[in-house]
Amino acid sequence: MLAMSLPHGGHLSHGHSASITSRCFEFAHYPVDLKTEQIDYDRVEKIAQTFRPRMIVTGASAYPRLIDYDRMANIAGGIDAYLMADMAHIAGLVAAEVIPSPVPLCDVVTFTCYKTLMGGRGGVILAKGPHGAKIDRTIFPGSQGTSPVNAIAAKAMTFKQAMTPAFRRIQAQTIANATHLAADLQARGFRIVTGGTENHQVIVDVGSQGLEGGLAERTLEAVGIIANRNAIPSDATTPPSVSGVRLGTSALSARGMGKSEMKRVAELIEAALGDPEDPQRLAGVASAVRQLCAEFPIYSEKGMTNE
Repeated sequence: MLAMSLPHGGHLSHGHSASITSRCFEFAHYPVDLKTEQIDYDRVEKIAQTFRPRMIVTGASAYPRLIDYDRMANIAGGIDAYLMADMAHIAGLVAAEVIPSPVPLCDVVTFTCYKTLMGGRGGVILAKGPHGAKIDRTIFPGSQGTSPVNAIAAKAMTFKQAMTPAFRRIQAQTIANATHLAADLQARGFRIVTGGTENHQVIVDVGSQGLEGGLAERTLEAVGIIANRNAIPSDATTPPSVSGVRLGTSALSARGMGKSEMKRVAELIEAALGDPEDPQRLAGVASAVRQLCAEFPIYSEKGMTNE
């Protein structure tokens, strides 16, 4: 199998040595271009032609750009390999048709029901032709016993929600908010990985500010801003010592926040990370975060529940 390298944006389950998948399959990994921090499809093709994988995995965990599924399908077709897309992070954006879908071009597509899809914990596998029946048999009776009927019902409600105008509006706002947040942070001196975003993610190189990703993560959490440390392509080390912080705008958008609020969030992030050792400063930031959240409660007319 050929998949995206973890430090370059791929997922742990895509054959990283810490994952059981690396013991079940032989993996090779493709990096991003270190200058652009984006996928170099010519290099992916060269690796594929040399390695000759039975399957190519497209999709990422920390990659703020759109993926060229047409090109990936052509690469897979050129070596007679299956193409699988992991769209766990972007499924809501795909469902709302605000970014391109990998479904028509792939043999198998997997995604979770939470993240941008805004549902409960669970997952879905889509497959073409005979692959579906084989996957069904592998899951039941192959590896699963009683069906979790409550989870099936929850997925049905998730899909119903994804068909509403309110859901599509939130997904469009999610992308707009990520663009605004990236620009606002960049204006405050933060380096944004890949120079911007085309989906819901903003990945910040806090190492360029002299901060370690873990410290930035803990500092933001302490003031009520939930983010996670993340490796970025230029990292020579391995987690948990990393240089990046990954932010997402899905939850902010679901609460009804927009462009002006992204500016406020950027200001709060700058204030918190400006001096992580100043408790008085952090207390002030935490108070401002609580005020912003109070203005945009989780269940409100600005969100989904009343549409």
